[in-house]
Amino acid sequence: MIYLISGLVVFFGTHLFTSLRSREPGKDIRARIGFGPYMGLYSIASLIGFGLIVYGYGAARPSEVIYQAPVWGRHANLALMLVSLILLVASQLPAGWIKKTAKHPMLLAVKVWAFGHLLANGELISLMLFVSFLAYAVFARIMAKRRGDTGYAGPVSIGADIMSIVIGVAVYLGFVVWLHEILIGVPVIA
Repeated sequence: MIYLISGLVVFFGTHLFTSLRSREPGKDIRARIGFGPYMGLYSIASLIGFGLIVYGYGAARPSEVIYQAPVWGRHANLALMLVSLILLVASQLPAGWIKKTAKHPMLLAVKVWAFGHLLANGELISLMLFVSFLAYAVFARIMAKRRGDTGYAGPVSIGADIMSIVIGVAVYLGFVVWLHEILIGVPVIA
């Protein structure tokens, strides 16, 4: 479990630093060291943390059950994952109505993903993982709002929405059919 905890600390420590860093001219570390070096260091630290999370989560299984997830929780999670993946794809594409309406679609995708998985999993390691991601996504959204970052406000393309839905559904089907079992070790549909 030490790897999982270490991964959560490194991954979220990096992300919390970014959420809390000063954006004032002269005080912004990203401006002082340059965008490339900053993003390089940020990416390396995040990848190390993520790697520790993945390894630690697998190494800590099986874990003690804190609560018995309801049967309907798995079904709700299946529906929420479709929404989450469409939002995640929308966050990476040019702006459509989905991106504009969600304001911060990646943070919303993480919140939906974490909440859905909390409905379907009641083990200690799942709680540690999903509560951490959910708490961070809520915190990051609050910090973005405090900075005046209200999300994308420019022109939108319905084509981006169509691509978000098509790619999101394709990724969703891939995860349901085989990717979740390959990557996570747990089949979505038994």
